[in-house]
Amino acid sequence: MWGVRDSCLIKHHAEMCVAWKSSSQLLFKSRLVSKKSKLKLYWSIIRPKVTYGCEVWVLKGTVKNNLMVFERKVLRKIFGPRKERDGTWRIKTNDELDELIRHKNKINHIKAQRLSWFGHLHRMPEERMVKRKVYKWKPMSIGPQGRPENRWEMTWRN
Repeated sequence: MWGVRDSCLIKHHAEMCVAWKSSSQLLFKSRLVSKKSKLKLYWSIIRPKVTYGCEVWVLKGTVKNNLMVFERKVLRKIFGPRKERDGTWRIKTNDELDELIRHKNKINHIKAQRLSWFGHLHRMPEERMVKRKVYKWKPMSIGPQGRPENRWEMTWRN
């Protein structure tokens, strides 16, 4: 079942897809713009917009999958198809795309951002409210039966 945070992530992802479709129609399909320029636009504009606030996301399997699908869709537009020796064209595989970006995918980026934010949080003075809320928070009631939900704290511990 989708929680409030998950529905916000889905809405955020849907907005990004709409923005991507409108911009990709002209810029990312154009042969006049180099692949290097397209990648710079992706790294500097699209990726930060998609991963804004990712330090506190709880990444479940479906969210990770949606992020990776979106990233691969963008990268396939940037790098285009591959021409085989026999003259046929084919779409690049996920592994080929991963090698082209040197394994700097969104999930690794989000993990690095999360670790960076954890370090920032750990260096904060004890009297800061954010640090107190994260480290000393206690639930006010007993939770529902069953397996507990994934929490942000558990994602950086793994």
